[in-house]
Amino acid sequence: MTVAPSLPQSNPVSVAANDARRQESYFADGALARQLLDALPGVLLVLNGQRRIVYANRALLDLCGLADVANCIGRRIGDLLDCEHAGQAPDGCGCAEPCEACGAVLAALSGLAGVGTIRECRLTRLRDERLEALDLRAEATPLQHQGENFVVMALTDISHEKRRQILENIFFHDVLNLMGSVRGFTELLQSYDLERRPEIYRLLHEAADQVIDEIEGQRLLVAAERGALRLAAEPFEGLELLQALAELYRAHPVCVERCIEVLFAGERVSLVSDRTLVFRILGNMLKNALEACAEGETVTLGCRVEGPWAEFFVHNPGGIPPRIQRQIFKRNFSTKGDDRGLGTYGMRLLSNYLRGEVHFTSAAETGTRFFLRLPLKLAGTQEGGGRR
Repeated sequence: MTVAPSLPQSNPVSVAANDARRQESYFADGALARQLLDALPGVLLVLNGQRRIVYANRALLDLCGLADVANCIGRRIGDLLDCEHAGQAPDGCGCAEPCEACGAVLAALSGLAGVGTIRECRLTRLRDERLEALDLRAEATPLQHQGENFVVMALTDISHEKRRQILENIFFHDVLNLMGSVRGFTELLQSYDLERRPEIYRLLHEAADQVIDEIEGQRLLVAAERGALRLAAEPFEGLELLQALAELYRAHPVCVERCIEVLFAGERVSLVSDRTLVFRILGNMLKNALEACAEGETVTLGCRVEGPWAEFFVHNPGGIPPRIQRQIFKRNFSTKGDDRGLGTYGMRLLSNYLRGEVHFTSAAETGTRFFLRLPLKLAGTQEGGGRR
């Protein structure tokens, strides 16, 4: 039975810090035990009733970039790892609205309630102005000591494991399906003298393009996560890019019985950026919007200038449930099924490279609108002929 207790009321920070340092003494003795725990490759923590760290082994230092375990005492996991949500509430980690779905918080609360559990935690942070995602497995075990309740938390970085699962699913599912279509079209061409041969050639070409696009998209994301993505800035018009995007997706299977409309705001949106990356981010937004539409509905695209920024948007009817909204932009989260989620995270990762940002609004009455906000001129890049 899953235990999901409510978040406890936090003590004032100074009182909580004093409690944590007092409780640290419970676990400070035993030099041999500490040496053994420090030798473990995984992170091991002991959290008190306010989910503050009272013991940590040295593996935590590598994960959070600190030099001394003493700097960890009295802090919470998200505060220590620079989770983007940790500063969104006065009481810090675990107290903001998105934290309601955090695996590390839920595991800790379950352990403090006396029930051991294992959860997965998706954490996003900014390091050196670069977006970084961590996938952690959090294993919580209840502990009673000196008449107080604690939880022993083991954290394992499973980012590479999750990345491999996603790539396997993408290639075994999406690419395999597309290649099945390619084979089917070639068999038709070989077996029959079709009057529709030119149409079969067109469909074959589109399927091959989708395979290449899927692989290229993954290549870009891997390079971006490694910090190895090279930008190729070039001047282009925002409206022309949206029109090209709409024309491409009107021929896509996802657009069957659906419409795409490009709005003209009455002003030119001229910018210098990496056109290929901008096209890919907006293409991902458009594809998601079309998939969310019912037959007969319309997706609307537009762009405008706001001071030194260009703002693009993609709108579709219908809202996103709040529980899903809280997980959007997390790596490995997807509404399409397990281990299929690099879409919205990929948008955010690539927009970060372009010194921009993505965000969204969503309500059942007004629909869902995703925004891409970019500087009109990408700083620190040489203008060239685009990405090859």
